[in-house]
Amino acid sequence: MAAASTSLASQLYIGLRRPCPKLDSFNSPSFSAFDPNLRLSLSPPKPSRAVVAMAGSGKFFVGGNWKCNGTKDSISKLVADLNSAKLEPDVDVVVAPPFLYIDQVKSSLTDRIEISAQNSWVGKGGAFTGEISAEQLKDIGCKWVVLGHSERRHIIGEKDEFIGKKAAYALGQGLGVIACIGELLEEREAGKTFDVCFQQLKAYADAVPSWDNIVIAYEPVWAIGTGKVATPQQAQEVHVALRDWLKKNVSEEVASKTRIIYGGSVNGGNSAELAKQEDIDGFLVGGASLKGPEFATIVNSVTSKKVAA
Repeated sequence: MAAASTSLASQLYIGLRRPCPKLDSFNSPSFSAFDPNLRLSLSPPKPSRAVVAMAGSGKFFVGGNWKCNGTKDSISKLVADLNSAKLEPDVDVVVAPPFLYIDQVKSSLTDRIEISAQNSWVGKGGAFTGEISAEQLKDIGCKWVVLGHSERRHIIGEKDEFIGKKAAYALGQGLGVIACIGELLEEREAGKTFDVCFQQLKAYADAVPSWDNIVIAYEPVWAIGTGKVATPQQAQEVHVALRDWLKKNVSEEVASKTRIIYGGSVNGGNSAELAKQEDIDGFLVGGASLKGPEFATIVNSVTSKKVAA
């Protein structure tokens, strides 16, 4: 019996890289020495194959990732702001509070906005200290979970295969998955953007039973929390390449229906221009999602897409 238990634990932990990267890894020169003109000096990756533009057909989607931020009081204020905001009707809107506050948010936030968790365990609950199971998330009313975020990959040390397994399990329990992918600064500068993103996307494709409840979030790591945003053209180029990968490796139907959203220092000032891009189907928002009126502006940037169309 003990041997069987050990074997199970080994399977569950197979995706965790050891040792874990240092928690201050984002302070290394590659992340801290940003050129003020980074968004202009970062040239788009050269496509390794022909890319055919084919816009997605899914509903615009905007998620707010609150990360490890907030107190009961500040979240009460944020929820009040969101409840009073006028949001365009044809947008799926989701927020991901810290685990501690999910129940508070669920009980006080308008039904217009759905609740996501920021992470979930790779299997059924049990003796996994500090983890949260998909079953528990469903029990408290979550509809979505964010998986594969760069902070989970590069700080916590989660690997592609492990993230794919987590996505498959969450989907099996009835949660929608916001599946994050994205390249590091040095990977973009080395022309490996597509290679990295395709590898991360393949790990999901190898594991998930269906793409019906998956939203892909492309988040270049060099743009997360830095104020450096991919130009609309840079973001569009990666989005169309991801859609083309889905067409060739999954199916044309999945490529058309799967929403591919952009994340990385999205705010009320840049969301409208990004939304105009044909293959950007929405946003995953970090810091700006903690400001109710600004988050509403980002949600309502869907009107720019309508004009562009």
